[in-house]
Amino acid sequence: MNAIEEFEKNHIEKISNKIAIAPGKEEIDKIKLDEFYNRITQIKIGDMVKVHYKIIEGKRERVQIYEGYIISIKGKGITKTFKVRKISYGIGIERTFPMYSPNIAKIELIRRGKVRRSKLYYLRKRSGKSAVIKEKINFKK
Repeated sequence: MNAIEEFEKNHIEKISNKIAIAPGKEEIDKIKLDEFYNRITQIKIGDMVKVHYKIIEGKRERVQIYEGYIISIKGKGITKTFKVRKISYGIGIERTFPMYSPNIAKIELIRRGKVRRSKLYYLRKRSGKSAVIKEKINFKK
């Protein structure tokens, strides 16, 4: 019985040392999310936003603004993404952005949309006035 007790004791000590040294995946995610949660506003489906996105061209870096409606939000945690749709010269363009990307300088909320769906893919088939989302009047920026 003594040998078995010693083996168990040593085994428990080894496991506890590993846990104390190496942070778990959950802890790393929590640290990363804490950094990004502070800089991103609460955006929802139907909102019109300006996404200030950093673009690197050779040695230069510039910020490009992408303005449009948020038509979907997918994922959770650090892998969360949102899709922005805009009309450029009569053609609809959609772009997917990672919510917590370091390349996003900021997300600027222009206006809140009044919608009743979680995905606004039906806007792809519409054009003109029917593709415009009504504005939610009473909200705080």
